[in-house]
This record gives sequence, C-alpha cells and structure tokens, in this order.
Amino acid sequence: MVETSPTPLKQSSWLEFSTLSGIPGLVAGVDEVGRGALFGPVVAAAVILPDHALPILMAAKIKDSKKLSSSRRTQLAQQISGLAIDWKIGFASSAEIDKINILQATLLAMKRAVLKLKVQPALCLIDGNQPIKDLLLPQQTIVKGDERSLAIASASIVAKVWRDELVLRLALKYPMYNLECNKGYGSQQHLLALQQYGSSPLHRQSFRPCQIKVPNAE
Repeated sequence: MVETSPTPLKQSSWLEFSTLSGIPGLVAGVDEVGRGALFGPVVAAAVILPDHALPILMAAKIKDSKKLSSSRRTQLAQQISGLAIDWKIGFASSAEIDKINILQATLLAMKRAVLKLKVQPALCLIDGNQPIKDLLLPQQTIVKGDERSLAIASASIVAKVWRDELVLRLALKYPMYNLECNKGYGSQQHLLALQQYGSSPLHRQSFRPCQIKVPNAE
C-alpha cells in the first residue's frame, strides 16, 4: 500500500512566513469579520498554528470563511481550535465603532485578539493593508491574506463562527430584525425592519441605514 503524504507547502499557493521565509519563531494569523455589518461588534481572531497543522488544513481544503458553508465553517473552526498552539478572540462594540469609526475599531479588535494570546508570536500576519497601531510585536500586512496565509484563513474562520454564534444569541432579544438569517448585515428584510422599528442599542448609529428616525419608536 502506497502512503500519500500531505502536499508540501512549497507546492501550494499558500504563503506561510514561518515555513518559507526563514523567520524563526511562531507566527500568528490575524483577521476580522463583521466590518460591513449594521448590527453588533466587529470581531477579530488571532491564531497560532504549529507547522504540522499546515498540511492538515490544506488537505481539509481550508479557504476564506466567506467561501464556506456555515456547517463547514463550524467543522473547520473546531478543527483549527484543536490544532492551534493558541487562539484568541477580540472585538470592538457597536458603541466603539460609532466613537472611533469602523477602520479604527477593526484594528482595535485585532490588537485585542493579539494581546490576549498567552503564547507570544514572533510575527503577526495581518489581513489587509493597515498595520495595527501601537502593537509592540513585529507585524506584516498581507492584502487578501485569507487567500494566501493558512494562519489568516484560520483566523477568518474562527472569528466568523464566534461572531455568528454571538449574533444568533442576540437575535432572540431582537427578533424583528431577522438577525438569525442576515447575521447583522444589511439584507432587504433587515433594512425594512430598520425603517419600521428603528435601530436597537446594538446597531451602529454611525452607519447611515441605522439613522432612520421612526415616529413613536422607543
């Protein structure tokens, strides 16, 4: 019987600084979800993977969280959390988003996730083109990082599953917005509900669709 070995990283399209760049030490992938939502926090995850997890996750066909079904994301999030050396969630609330703007809140959520890590990485790979301000760790921004780094893709999945589960719990308190289906994003039903009921305390008041004033709405 011939054993098949996992695909070597150098033969894949994935870029992993820990394996390919010669940088010693552990690498954390950092990504966020919920940036475009109208309701709830923006959530970030920081994930540190051991080298042996990389071919396992490639074999599992890991990809950007937005390209996976909900059930597949949940399965992968469980697998990632089991494989990871360390992983943590950080978030910025709707009130913080309104106060400092969505970009700064996104970077704050990322910073909080990194600072919660019990294992300090030698390098943080940040999805996008904006470095985290005042982060006293080496960092590298990667545009479309969730398509290029397994660690960033893993962070994207873990953050998405965590945020979706949070919004599902909040949906019980605010049933009129159909949050269980739209996860806080601006679906047609969500926009119509905002026009009918106005916004809740967890809506982002700095986002234009949440600024509708409804007569007699509490």
